Amino acid sequence: MIIDIYYVIPEIFISLSLMFLLLFGVFKKNSSSTVYSLSILILIISIPLILNVPSTGELLIFNESYKIDYLSNFIKILIVISTLFVLLTSSQYLKSIKIYNVEYPILILSSILGMMVMVSSNDLIVFYIGLELQSLALYVLASFNRDNVLSSESGLKYFVLSALSSGLLLYGCSLTYGFSESTNFDQILINSTEFNYGTTFGIVFILVGLAFKISAVPFHMWAPDVYQGSPTSVTLFFAILPKIAALSVFIKFLYTPFANMNDQWQTIIVFISIASMIFGAVAAIGQKNLKRLIAYSSISHMGYALAGLATVSNQGIQSSITYISIYLVMNLAFFSCLFMLKRNDKYYENIEDLSGLSKKHPILSFSLLIVLFSLAGIPPLAGFFAKFYVFLAVIEQSMYFLAIVGLLATVVAAFYYLRIIKIIYFDPEKEEYETSHNLGLKITLAISTIFILVYFIYPSSITEIVSKITLI
Repeated sequence: MIIDIYYVIPEIFISLSLMFLLLFGVFKKNSSSTVYSLSILILIISIPLILNVPSTGELLIFNESYKIDYLSNFIKILIVISTLFVLLTSSQYLKSIKIYNVEYPILILSSILGMMVMVSSNDLIVFYIGLELQSLALYVLASFNRDNVLSSESGLKYFVLSALSSGLLLYGCSLTYGFSESTNFDQILINSTEFNYGTTFGIVFILVGLAFKISAVPFHMWAPDVYQGSPTSVTLFFAILPKIAALSVFIKFLYTPFANMNDQWQTIIVFISIASMIFGAVAAIGQKNLKRLIAYSSISHMGYALAGLATVSNQGIQSSITYISIYLVMNLAFFSCLFMLKRNDKYYENIEDLSGLSKKHPILSFSLLIVLFSLAGIPPLAGFFAKFYVFLAVIEQSMYFLAIVGLLATVVAAFYYLRIIKIIYFDPEKEEYETSHNLGLKITLAISTIFILVYFIYPSSITEIVSKITLI
C-alpha cells in the first residue's frame, strides 16, 4: 500500500494543497493574490512530481483500480501545463471584471484533480468519482460571474445538461457492471467476449455521456451558450481542459474494457465524428461573437480528434493525442489575443470589434493571423500537421469517406477564419485598445504563437513522444 501511494504523489500533493489553500483563503482576509500565486506555484511543483512517476509499461495499483502508464502521465502533464498557462493569462481579466476571488484558483485545482483521477482510472467507480469531482467544480466556474445574467444562465444550462449526461454515464456504467459482473476495466474485457445487448447499451450510454463532455454533435447544444455566457477566463478553461481529459477517457474506454467490441462502437464514433466536423464548420459561419464562434469551431475540432479514434489503430490514437496537444496551444494563443481586446475597463469579444486592428496593433494582429491560419489548417503551421496526422491515420485504414468529409469541413471552416482576417486587415479601423497587459499574458501569447509558427521545422516533436503510446 505504501508503494502504491508513491505513484499517486502528484494527486496527493494537489489535494493537500487544495485543503491548505481553502483554509488559508477562509482565515486570512484579502488573500486572493496570495492564493492565486500559490496555485501557480503548486502547478509548477506538480510537473516534476508527475514526471518522476515511472511510466514504463502498465502499473496497476490500489487493487487494480488505478492505472499508471505512459498515456495517463502524458495527459496529466498536458493538463497541468495548460492549467498553468490558463492561470497566467487570466489574472488581469479577473481583476478587471471584479471576480478575482479566492475560490477561482481553488475550483480550478479541484477540477484538474478530478481530471487526473479520471485519466488514471481503471475502474468504473474510480472513473465516476473523478468525473464528478471535475464536474462539480465546473458547474460553479460556469456561473462564477454571478452578477452577470448571461453567466448565471450558462451555469444553470451547464449544470442541468451535465447532470443529465452524468446520469446517462452512470446508467451506462451500471449496465456494463451488470452484464460483465465487474467494475474493473481489464475484467470487463475478459468477461465481455460474447455479444450481449446489455453491454452494447452500456457502451452507447457511456459514449453519449462522454460525447457531451467534449461537446460533440448531437450533444453539443450547451457549448455555444456556456462559452459565450461564462467569463472569458472560464471559457478558455472549458475549451481546453475538459476536452483533453474526456478524450483520454474515450481512448481508455474504447481500447481497454470495450476493445473486443470495436465493431459495435466504431460506427457510433464515425457518426459523431462526421456530424461534429460538418455541423461545427457550417454553424460557425453565421456567428458574430468570437466566443460562440470558437465554441462551434471546437465542436468541429473534436470531430477531427474522434476521427483518429475511429480508425481502431495505434496510429489513430497517436494522431488524436497529437491533435489535441496542438489544439490546446492554438486555443491558448486565441484567447490570449481575446484578453488583449480591452478598452476603458471593458473587454470586447465580437468579430466587428476586430475591425482594422492591424493599423494600431500590428503584433497582436499578426498573432491572430497565425492562430486563425493554424485553426484553418493552412500549411506550414502547426494546425496543418495536426489535421495531416489524423488524415494519414484515417486513409491508412481505408476510411476514405471520413477523410473526404474532414477535408470538405476544413474548406468550409477556412471561410470564416479568412473572413476574420479580412476584417482585421482590410476593414476601417476602430478606437485603439489598451496596450498595458500583464507579463503572464504576453509570455503565453509569445510562446504559443512561436510554437505554431516554427512547428514545421521539427514536426515530429510531439509525435515522437506520443509514439510510445501503444494500446492495441
